[in-house]
Amino acid sequence: MFKQLEASSPHFLAALRIVAGVLFLAHGVVKLFGFPEGAQPGQVEILSLFGIGAILELVGGSLLVLGAFTRPVAFILAGEMAVAYWMFHFPSSPYPAVNGGDAAILFCFIFLYLLAAGPGSWSLDARLRKQG
Repeated sequence: MFKQLEASSPHFLAALRIVAGVLFLAHGVVKLFGFPEGAQPGQVEILSLFGIGAILELVGGSLLVLGAFTRPVAFILAGEMAVAYWMFHFPSSPYPAVNGGDAAILFCFIFLYLLAAGPGSWSLDARLRKQG
C-alpha cells in the first residue's frame, strides 16, 4: 500500500502546491479587491506594505497554481510570510494561537518545502522540462 502512495507522491506534491496557491491568491484578492465583502483585512492601499504583499499573494499564488517558476516564487513567498509573521503577528504575542500567525507559519514552511521539492506533477515547470 505504501509503495502505491510513494509512487503517487508527485501528484500529492502538486495537490499541495495547487491548494496552497489557491488559498494564497485568495488572500491577495481580499486585499486588492475587497472580495469577498467582509473578509479581513479588506481592500488595502496598493502602495503600502499590505498592498505589496497583496500583489505578491495574487501573482505568486497564481504562478504556484500553474506550477510556473515554482522554486523562485516559493522562495519569495516564504520570505514574505516570515516577514509578515515577525512584523505583524509576533509583536502582539509570541504564541501563534494568540497572535493569529499560524497560517503565516504554515505557508512559510509549505513554500520552503516547495522550494526544496519543486512543483510535482501537473505543472508548467514539468511540461517545460520535458520539452527542453
